Amino acid sequence: RVLHKKSGKEIDYGSLVSNLSIPENLPEINEAQLKDPKDFRLIGTVIPRTDIPAKVNGKAKFAMDLRLPNMVYGVFDRGRMHGAKPILRNSSNVLNLPGVLKIVPVDYGIGVIAETLEQALAAKEKLDIEWTTPDVKGFHSGEIFWDYQNIADHGNQGKVIVEKGDVKGAFKKSRKTYSFDFKNDFVYHAQMEPLNAVVRIAEDRESAEVWVGSQQGFDSKLGVPQALGLAPEKVKINLQYLGGGFGRRSMTDFVTECAILAKEVTPKPLKLIWTRQDDLTYGAFRPLSLQRLKGCIDENGDITGFSHLIVGNGDHLLASGIKNEYYAIENQHAELRIVPNPIRLKHWRAVGHGPNKFAIEIMIDLMARDLDKDPVEFRRRLMRQSPRALATLEKAAAMSNWGAPVPGNRAKGLAFLERSGTLSTAVCEISVDRTSGKIKVHHFWTAIDAGVIIQPDNVIAQMEGGIIMGMSSVLKEQINIVGGEVQESNFNDYQLLRMEEIPESIETALIQSSYHPQGVGESGTPLVACAIGNAFLALTGKPLLHIPFTPQRVLTALNKKT
Repeated sequence: RVLHKKSGKEIDYGSLVSNLSIPENLPEINEAQLKDPKDFRLIGTVIPRTDIPAKVNGKAKFAMDLRLPNMVYGVFDRGRMHGAKPILRNSSNVLNLPGVLKIVPVDYGIGVIAETLEQALAAKEKLDIEWTTPDVKGFHSGEIFWDYQNIADHGNQGKVIVEKGDVKGAFKKSRKTYSFDFKNDFVYHAQMEPLNAVVRIAEDRESAEVWVGSQQGFDSKLGVPQALGLAPEKVKINLQYLGGGFGRRSMTDFVTECAILAKEVTPKPLKLIWTRQDDLTYGAFRPLSLQRLKGCIDENGDITGFSHLIVGNGDHLLASGIKNEYYAIENQHAELRIVPNPIRLKHWRAVGHGPNKFAIEIMIDLMARDLDKDPVEFRRRLMRQSPRALATLEKAAAMSNWGAPVPGNRAKGLAFLERSGTLSTAVCEISVDRTSGKIKVHHFWTAIDAGVIIQPDNVIAQMEGGIIMGMSSVLKEQINIVGGEVQESNFNDYQLLRMEEIPESIETALIQSSYHPQGVGESGTPLVACAIGNAFLALTGKPLLHIPFTPQRVLTALNKKT
């Protein structure tokens, strides 16, 4: 607000807009005119967030908490296979159930509207639906890697992402070459608040109002104008607190579904809820993929060639993080071979950085180990042309006391990456129960250069949250699809990290930088797989090449002869 101290009057900024004008020729501003960072009053200081108390004591209102007068409830049965179409055989019986108001068929499911959520869910259980056989029927996530390996071996060249120098020439001249395949399974977003929205359509059907937690903000009014045939300016979006998104709430399917059902009960407001089972069995997942990495070294032990091939589905979801801009490798090639499949896919925190950086950083350590070089020393050489990256490496190494002795049953692992402009190096210390195959992370250190840091406490919180989410996905989370059906249904069989399993300490160092502010929210998560994997390699001498690192995979790796 704009305040006038003498009179005590105040006005909001929006009220001033009509009085503003922009000159045709804006004045030039040079760097010397900018405020000196030493004079910053707010930037770089910890300012308490006003939303935290309410979120801690339960007073904060999310979309799930919203109750409007005369509100009714909607749910959907979408089946268990993507692409299947429903034929409802007992419509009249369901309509006669207590509280049921409407049955709404759509191309991929059957919607039920009832006076209460309990009545809607009870009616959903009574639906007798015959499902058509979709293309996904024969899909098996555990077996698809054989196809992907064959495509990596014999497939046509795909989309070239990186072409630098002469990779083929480097391999021909090399002293030694390396090749490893890395794999990652489907992963679910597991956001805390189930997907939900509320839509109220005006009695004259000329306007609508929406209450929802969405990562899309007001973008395109979340698909509601198209769903209702309204002009965008006739739709009002009331954004609520977001009970976890991680990419899933950048989709608008649950909002448009709500609008479709609300149209059937106008002017009553309708709340649509996806149950946890809905979101898992008809989910949208981080893609499964195979990464084939090849590297070569010269007589000095320097990496002279690096090749990275990704095989999978989801063009825009696979290639992020594939570039090695901060490593001085003269010859690089990166390629993406898309294999379409009918599984629903979506951005998952850090998108392709998780699988790609996992493969790259484990590959770097495998090469360093073969050359009998310390991973920090090996990366110092690789970062010789990237002082900002090198500074994060040095800081993380110092924080973690890299090189100092650790207990005999523990080891440390290292990882570096860039995400959204932020440079990060992480070190973690782990132990392994060689009987159960369970990995325990004891300590995690990160050093980051995120440019000018606006709110330090927010940055540290983002890193801590990202690291814990990364640990959960790397050590536990896995979606299995057999015969086209997702096998997991809730948190009883889709395991998440528990409080007792978090590290004893997570420390983040913020490196002062004059570079412009960068994104931090997705920097911590992809560090985890590579840091844990490299710690495991240091501890056991065995590589883990498939995430997640389930106990069974750990035991298999431990028992494998090298």
